[in-house]
Amino acid sequence: MLIKSKRGWELPESAVTPENIFLSRRGLMAAGAGFAAAGLAGRAEAQGAADPTADLYPVRRNETYTVERPLTAENVAGNYNNFYEFGTSKQVARAAQALPIRPWTVKIDGLVEKPQTIDIDKLIRAMPLEERVYRFRCVEAWGMTVPWTGFPIKALMDMVQPQGSAKYLRMETFDTQSWAPGMRSPWYSWPYVEGLAIDEAAHDLAILVTGTYGKPVPRQHGAPLRLIVPWKYGFKSVKSIVRISFTEQRPQSFWERLQGGEYGFWANVNPAVAHPRWSQATEELIGGGGRVPTQLFNGYGEYVAPLYRGRERERLWA
Repeated sequence: MLIKSKRGWELPESAVTPENIFLSRRGLMAAGAGFAAAGLAGRAEAQGAADPTADLYPVRRNETYTVERPLTAENVAGNYNNFYEFGTSKQVARAAQALPIRPWTVKIDGLVEKPQTIDIDKLIRAMPLEERVYRFRCVEAWGMTVPWTGFPIKALMDMVQPQGSAKYLRMETFDTQSWAPGMRSPWYSWPYVEGLAIDEAAHDLAILVTGTYGKPVPRQHGAPLRLIVPWKYGFKSVKSIVRISFTEQRPQSFWERLQGGEYGFWANVNPAVAHPRWSQATEELIGGGGRVPTQLFNGYGEYVAPLYRGRERERLWA
C-alpha cells in the first residue's frame, strides 16, 4: 500500500543515498574497476549538452504519486543497468555510449487511424513532459527509486488514434549488431520486444521516458525513448524504442521467447509468487538501504489492481 503521509521528494539532503556508496554485492567490484563517477558524469553532461531537447529539462514534477524511500543517487542508478544489447554485465554504461541516438525515428503503426514515422525530437516536443518519481523493481530482486521524465502513453495514443480492434501494444528496440556487441550473442532472439495490453498502456502510470534526474535520458537507461511501467518487473520496460505497433494479437516478448516458463507476458510484481530460481519476498535497494519487503504491484496496487479483474486465470505474475 502506498504511503501518502509525505511526498517522496520531500527529503533532507542527508537522506539521499551518497554517491560514493557502491552498488551492491553483485556490482561492487565491477563498478569500482570500470566506472569512476566523475568520468561518467562528464560523459553524461556532454551527452546532455548535445541533445537537441536538453533545453526542456528539468520539467515539472507530477505530485500524484509518492514514494516513501529516498531517491537512488544518480551515479549509482547510472552504473547498474541491464541492457543485454551491450552485454550481460550490470556495468554496461561504458559500452552503451556507442549507441547513436540522433538521428532517431519512431515508427507507430498497426491498428491506428494515423500511422506515422516521427522524428524523436519532434515527438518529445509535442508531448506533455513531466517528472515522475517511481520505484523500479527488477525481476532479479533488486530495486531503485528514480525520477523519470516522460509522458503518458495515453498522450501518444491520442495522437495516433488506435482503432477499436487494437488490444495490445508491441514495442521493439533497435537491431544493429555493429555497435551493440551483445546482439552478436547466439543465445538471444533480437530485436528486444515487449508488449502491454491496451488498457495497461492507457493507464496514467505507464509512461514513455525521455529523461532522468532532470536531464535527457542517458544511453545506458535506454535513450532516447524507453518504457516504464512501475508495477511490473523491470524487463517489461523496453529500452531505446524504434517501433510501437498496435495489434489485435498479443505479442510474444523477448524473454517469453527465450524462457517463457520463467518470464511471462504480464510480469506484475508479487512478493508471494517466487521466481523459479529465487524468492521475490524481498528486494535489495541498490546503493544502500539493505533488503526491504517487496510490495504487491510494487506498491501501486490501489491504482492498477482493477486492470486485472476478469484476468485471474491468466499467469499475472512473472
